[in-house]
Amino acid sequence: MTEVARARPTSSDDGQERMPGQSDMWVLVMIEAITFSSYFVVYTIYYCRSAEAFLRSQSQLDLALGVINTLILLASSWSVARCVERARAGDHRAATRNLALTAGGGLLFAALKLHEWSVEIGRGNFFSTDEFFSFYYFLTGMHLLHVLVGFIALGVVYYQLKSPARRSLEVIETGATFWHMVDFLWVIIFALLYVMR
Repeated sequence: MTEVARARPTSSDDGQERMPGQSDMWVLVMIEAITFSSYFVVYTIYYCRSAEAFLRSQSQLDLALGVINTLILLASSWSVARCVERARAGDHRAATRNLALTAGGGLLFAALKLHEWSVEIGRGNFFSTDEFFSFYYFLTGMHLLHVLVGFIALGVVYYQLKSPARRSLEVIETGATFWHMVDFLWVIIFALLYVMR
């Protein structure tokens, strides 16, 4: 079997379409979606109870920085999708380049998030300042933790891409699935913390 043929499977052995990646990752994605959904519901309830106070604190956030971070993560989602596409086509060099772009986007996102935290702390906005900033630091902190775990997933994808002896499209798709989940969660967090009025 050629390397390209090994890199292309998009259906199961019986010809049926399959979900990309390993099923365990999809279970994790569902658990994470349910967990974060509960956080979002609790945030919305508190927001509705104290909308004026939340809006006052929310106005101190840098919306432009939030938009930039969102665009960075959306671009990293695109590049990890290109990584999978190139791996399926057997072009592992291009897949690796796209993976590097994804990791670079993640690093830039993390650096900007740490910068934003330092700005807020410099303004006197701490976790204990009020309910809004408690949610702000909790949600963005939980998300940043997922970004860091995402770097491990990207490292596994890189390890897979570097050697023909261990290339597994399923593992590559699994790492990409986790990264897409991280990006999706950020879009919702951005909407809640920066945009919702």
